[in-house]
Amino acid sequence: MVQTEENVRTYAKYLPARIATVFGGVSERLQIRALRSGADLVIATPGRLLDLIGRRHGDFSRLEFLVLDEADRMLDMGFLPQIRRVVKILPSRRQTLMFSATLSKEIEALTHEFQNKPVMVQIGRRANPAETVTQLVYEVAGSLKPSLLIHLLRDPSFNSVLVFTRTKHGADRIAKRLAAVQIPTATLHSNRSQNQRLNALKAFKSGAVRVLVATDIAARGIDVDGISHVVNYDFPMHPEDYVHRIGRTGRAQAIGDAISFVTPEDRNALRSLERFIGRGIVRKRSEDFNYNAAPSAIQERKESHHLTSPKSASSQKNRPWKANQYGRNRRPRGGRRFGGR
Repeated sequence: MVQTEENVRTYAKYLPARIATVFGGVSERLQIRALRSGADLVIATPGRLLDLIGRRHGDFSRLEFLVLDEADRMLDMGFLPQIRRVVKILPSRRQTLMFSATLSKEIEALTHEFQNKPVMVQIGRRANPAETVTQLVYEVAGSLKPSLLIHLLRDPSFNSVLVFTRTKHGADRIAKRLAAVQIPTATLHSNRSQNQRLNALKAFKSGAVRVLVATDIAARGIDVDGISHVVNYDFPMHPEDYVHRIGRTGRAQAIGDAISFVTPEDRNALRSLERFIGRGIVRKRSEDFNYNAAPSAIQERKESHHLTSPKSASSQKNRPWKANQYGRNRRPRGGRRFGGR
């Protein structure tokens, strides 16, 4: 969202265009002012836009062009009902453009819902990653992935690294492990506020942090020059996601590396990917990494589970009752209460 705004302002630098940005997670005051004063181009997320339109901030009756960017991801994230509401509000006479990295059956259905006689323009083959990206697979046990990542990051050539995880909690765990060994890291996922995401991107772009750990959805649309390595810490479930992930490096004919950690459970997904892109991916082993080591992460996970797991029913039953300030008996905090005030 913010990167789209930055690019638009760069392209329109010498044009008398008024640009408004509308998105959640930040104050709406400046956004309302921009809409009320009139804008030639509005860059918006559907939720905040619907909110402001519902409160009569902004007049879209003369809109001429509607662009739905990252249409496939908006569909995945459940934004379709909001998109339909936005489209219903806008003038029927307009030109609608839909940008999508993938073209699923669902996306094709939307083209006929939102567009009249749509024409498809395809730039490059969807199954073709950038030719300047070196693709490598490291086969490793799942329990050894944290140690292997830290081992690889000791190489100074890994100077700007984007790490993909499947979940936001996984991203936080990796960032914590890297911080523990003094590797500057930022995270990008849906649990982070808008300002936290902006600060993470800013730190990564400036080089203040070497590593950005992100989920697929949060990282969609990341446009950062000079990413040296993309690491698929969790192997992507869909081949299209793989192509999109590794496209973050090797841009504009620059050279980059895409590394994928593959566990035994990921082998079927790897074979599907190789069929999709029409070629095999080189397997590689780090010669000085101990693949037979007992991972410390297993013990840490057990200790963390031991410290945070809920008490058993028997231990709750044996906990003593206490009298509160009114003389009534109650369980200590953490015990379950049923009925009563």
